[in-house]
Amino acid sequence: MAALNKAKYIATLKVVVNHKMNDADIVDDMEKLRQSAKFKKDLEKIVSKLDNSRPSEAKNRRIMRILEQAGKEIYNELK
Repeated sequence: MAALNKAKYIATLKVVVNHKMNDADIVDDMEKLRQSAKFKKDLEKIVSKLDNSRPSEAKNRRIMRILEQAGKEIYNELK
């Protein structure tokens, strides 16, 4: 059951983030970021530090805890 909840919170976070990226307050800034080569390069560098094949690595565990907690808070707020 814990693994199912983890997946539920991560999925909730993904859906809400995707939805809020089109929020009227930030839509213009989001488009600017999409066009920014520097931002894309920075994101690639950040994501390269994560490794889905080694989820037991300390950094990966911390990131997952942060994502799960955010997803849980959003899920509980909206349900």
